[in-house]
Amino acid sequence: MSDTPKDQPEQPGQSEQSSEPHAAPKDELPPAASGLFAESMAGAARRAGFGAVTEGKPIGGQALLAAMGGIRGLIEAVLPGLVFLITYSLTIDPSTDVTSDPIGTLLPSLVAPLVIGVIFVALRAITRQTTTPALGGLVGTAISVALALFSGKPSDFFLVGLWTNAGYGAALLLSVLVRWPLIGVAVGFLMGDGVAWRLDASKRRVLTILTLCWTGLFFARLAVQLPLYLANNVELLASMKLLMGIPLYAPLLIVSWLMVRSVYRKADAVDAV
Repeated sequence: MSDTPKDQPEQPGQSEQSSEPHAAPKDELPPAASGLFAESMAGAARRAGFGAVTEGKPIGGQALLAAMGGIRGLIEAVLPGLVFLITYSLTIDPSTDVTSDPIGTLLPSLVAPLVIGVIFVALRAITRQTTTPALGGLVGTAISVALALFSGKPSDFFLVGLWTNAGYGAALLLSVLVRWPLIGVAVGFLMGDGVAWRLDASKRRVLTILTLCWTGLFFARLAVQLPLYLANNVELLASMKLLMGIPLYAPLLIVSWLMVRSVYRKADAVDAV
């Protein structure tokens, strides 16, 4: 947006071309693309659980449960990994050479979470609820099963999760280094603030800190789970994946809600004065 009002009279000696409309910069997104980007970032914030910030409801267990998709979403997130851990512990003898017959040895522990994923999708379809979350989980589980069967290493069942944590952590850290923290970008569009938060020192500081906190979460998972993967310690790796999942995600999400609400309420109070 130009700093000069459109109805400002032409100054003496001003070029005749100055009265003509200026062409939009070539690197500026068209309005439709800009709106699509804004909506996609706001949607990403909602999927990450930040939607409760805009709803004005008290922050508590009910809001947290809703952010995780309710009881069903919680079960869908935890049960496949838990079923793998239990089935693997019951069917695999530690002295067994899994690589000699990976299909025969690993099939029960790998098929079990896959069946659970199919049941989740079917239940959502039967109850006429959106199947997207369950389908996403099923695809991820299927890829994990294929990797483990192909390599003959049961620890490869967790390879997708390791790459996911590494990718998210790297992207968030890079965004902070270039001074466009991704949590800030997503929350800004979710709150209808666009990128104006970058002009507010308090918002910029809080959203940068939050981005670093989420970066720390993903890298902490990687720091603990990668050595277990390399050591092929499947049972402990499966246990740590469960313990470092929702038990870490939930409290950090609550802290994020509180910080975002606090800084935006403070800004609104200042604007109202």
